[in-house]
Amino acid sequence: MSTATRVVVSYPADLSAWGRDTVEGRPFRAYLRRAHETAAPGDRWEEFVGVGCCGSALDVPLRVERVEGGEVLGEETTIEFTVRGACDLAGGWSVQSRATGN
Repeated sequence: MSTATRVVVSYPADLSAWGRDTVEGRPFRAYLRRAHETAAPGDRWEEFVGVGCCGSALDVPLRVERVEGGEVLGEETTIEFTVRGACDLAGGWSVQSRATGN
């Protein structure tokens, strides 16, 4: 198997600005290259995104839209993001990692 040169991953349009900044950041891109050995169009990745010391976790549904080159993710693989339709993503803060039920 050969190494992918470029992978385009989508996230839902209703991901918050904070979530977008986190997902599109350099550390998260590096994480994706380590967490997934391969990528193919249509792959779905449910990824944990922390929300800081006083909040809850956010799971972001990512989808692989395009893969260029091979299918193996490596250090040299460029990961780009695009936006797809909203999916009713709930991403609010919950103090002390507990839902308030309100």
